[in-house]
Amino acid sequence: MNSNTKSQIKSNHPKTENFFIDVKKGLESNPKRLSSKYFYDEVGDHLFQKIMAMPEYYLTKCELDIFQNKTADIAELIAFDKQPFDLIELGAGDAMKSSHLLKYMVEQGLDFTYMPIDISGNILSILDRKLSENIPDLNVVRLEGEYFEMLNKAASLSSRRKVILFLGGNIGNMELEEATLFCIGLKEHLATGDRVLIGFDLKKNPNTILNAYNDKTGITAEFNLNLLARINREFGADFNLDQFQHYQTYDPVGGACRSYLVSLIDQVVTIDHMRISFKENELIDMEVSQKFSEIDIKELAEKSGFEIEGEIKDSKKWFIDSVWKVK
Repeated sequence: MNSNTKSQIKSNHPKTENFFIDVKKGLESNPKRLSSKYFYDEVGDHLFQKIMAMPEYYLTKCELDIFQNKTADIAELIAFDKQPFDLIELGAGDAMKSSHLLKYMVEQGLDFTYMPIDISGNILSILDRKLSENIPDLNVVRLEGEYFEMLNKAASLSSRRKVILFLGGNIGNMELEEATLFCIGLKEHLATGDRVLIGFDLKKNPNTILNAYNDKTGITAEFNLNLLARINREFGADFNLDQFQHYQTYDPVGGACRSYLVSLIDQVVTIDHMRISFKENELIDMEVSQKFSEIDIKELAEKSGFEIEGEIKDSKKWFIDSVWKVK
């Protein structure tokens, strides 16, 4: 790519421009890092579907257990007053879990509009087709973009009570301090009495957790490496994927499960006009997947200005969907 690439990106593709800025900032930092929110292009979406189907990846199965078997309990907590509301799902994906709740609430005759928010337009298109076929009576407003930007848009579209879904343990993809700031920011976009349902992956046997992110088939490694491939595709970079290796850790005390890519040699990668040097064994910090205790969850809610309205666990008690109310 030539030196005019960035200005072309900025003028023609603002979302791509944000991606470029974040990549540049992350790879020039020490230690190097890339944001996990950019995992999800068309290839990344497909790979994550494969991850969710892996026998080791318990998270999806645990939360799906809640949404399939305790659907009425969830509906009772979020639609407590039977008044019209907007159900906004952050990072909706293909709504595999939430679709059980959506179908149940439509069948119960509840008056609500489903507003899925996702950074991936591809996955929102897939979701739209899926919901049109399976729940044709559902009112859907798709919102493609960043969470808080789209929450502002949702507020401008409707003044009804808001219920936020943040599933899949995605709150764990933030450092603990970042998660606190996120929840405080979330509260600032809501009104007194609004509800938030957040999925938390609980601390458990460390081997169970580590195996979920370090599968022997290498799908998780491929998922991480695809972000380098995406940078190659979109910005003409020259990452050699064979010279990077996936590495996974889990700290059972602090609860942080971390993904890295390791440079196997001294090398220089070119992205547009940038030359990024890597030393042998240098790391790129790719993702954190934080695990929580029940005390951790209570403290996070209190710090953020929420109070816990109810909690629902899966049958193994490995996962909690915690419903918070804005004070």
